Order: sequence, then C-alpha cells, then structure tokens
Amino acid sequence: MSAYHGNSKQCLEKIIESALSQFNESIDVAVNLGVDSRKSEEQVCGTVVLPKGIGKDIKVAVFAQDKHLSEAEKAGADIVGGEDLVEEIKKGRKLDVDWCITTPDFIAKITSIAKVLGAKGLMPNPKFGTVTSKVAEAVKTIKSGQIKFRTDKSGIIHGKLGNIKFSVDDLLENLKAFLKVIKNSKPVSVKGVYFKSVFLNSTMGKAYKINKVEDII
Repeated sequence: MSAYHGNSKQCLEKIIESALSQFNESIDVAVNLGVDSRKSEEQVCGTVVLPKGIGKDIKVAVFAQDKHLSEAEKAGADIVGGEDLVEEIKKGRKLDVDWCITTPDFIAKITSIAKVLGAKGLMPNPKFGTVTSKVAEAVKTIKSGQIKFRTDKSGIIHGKLGNIKFSVDDLLENLKAFLKVIKNSKPVSVKGVYFKSVFLNSTMGKAYKINKVEDII
C-alpha cells in the first residue's frame, strides 16, 4: 500500500484532484479489520444504505409469485418473474442486475439456479435482507443506494463510495455511514484493535491511508 496518508477529507480531495483517466473512476474503500475471518463468529458482513447513493442506477431482479410480483413491479424492480424466469435462466438467460430478491415461500424454487446466481454474488440471502416477504420495501431500499459488504480471507472489507464526480462532502457522508455500520457489526469475540487501517483510492489512482478512523465515526 502507498505511504500517502491524511485525514479522510484530505485523502478524498487528493484522490479527486489526481484523477486523470478519461472515464468516471469509482472511489473505493478498503477496511482492514482486526478479525480472524477463518472463524465464522468473526466474519463481518451486512448491508448499508449510502445516503448519497453510489452514482449509478441499481438494478434489481425479484423472484416471487402471486401478489409479490405486482408489488415488486410497482416498487420499481427491473426484472420480475416466478418459475418461468427460473426456467429461462436455466436455459441460459443472463441477468444484468446488481441484486436478486426472493420471498421465503419461493426460495426453494430457485435452488436449481443457486450456482448461477451464487457465481455472480446474486443469490438471495437473509443476512442481506434479500429473502423477505416485504418485497416492495426491499426493492426501494436497495435502489436508494444499498450495498453489501463482507470480510475477505484476509479480514478486509472492500466497498464503493461513489465516483470522482461526487463532491468531497457527499463522499465523506457515504464513508461515515459505511464505517459506522461496520463498527456496529463488530463481533463480540474481537477484543483488540478492530479498525487496523482504512485506505481510499480511485480506480486508477494511488491508495491513501486515513489517519484516526475513530474521529469520523
């Protein structure tokens, strides 16, 4: 990692100032936690709604039946279907979405495409609120700017905060929301330092280390 560091606002300002690519680079965060991700009780995962969104439309597919289908459509789901949609995917239909939602009474009917969805990180999961009877609420929440997070094998959580077109203040607000949820997700078994380090960077840019993470959460 780069030796560049500063407070969160300074880091974001530097990242935006130094962005030179011709495309709209994303602003990414890497949170190194003092957890042992080999232990199931120390895996940190969940969802967070970024108050300023992520800078793009979030596409959602809903697998359900009966009244839940119309509820999903009214809520703005991009793809809605039941067993017919499952069959189409089994035959090779591609799902160009960011999230998939299903209901508790329908989850068994998508097990036949679990590997397809899982390979793209789309398999509905109660931990992420995507297996629910409140379909409309879930669709609206996700589309408002919700992202999921999970520690990798090294105990690091990676996430996107927006892009270089965002203002520093908006990126800061998203960062604070992201770190606050991770803080509140601290496993009870973790007794030492929880936030070991937090780095920010743009897609093509250098990484900047945030000093005193606790000051912004």
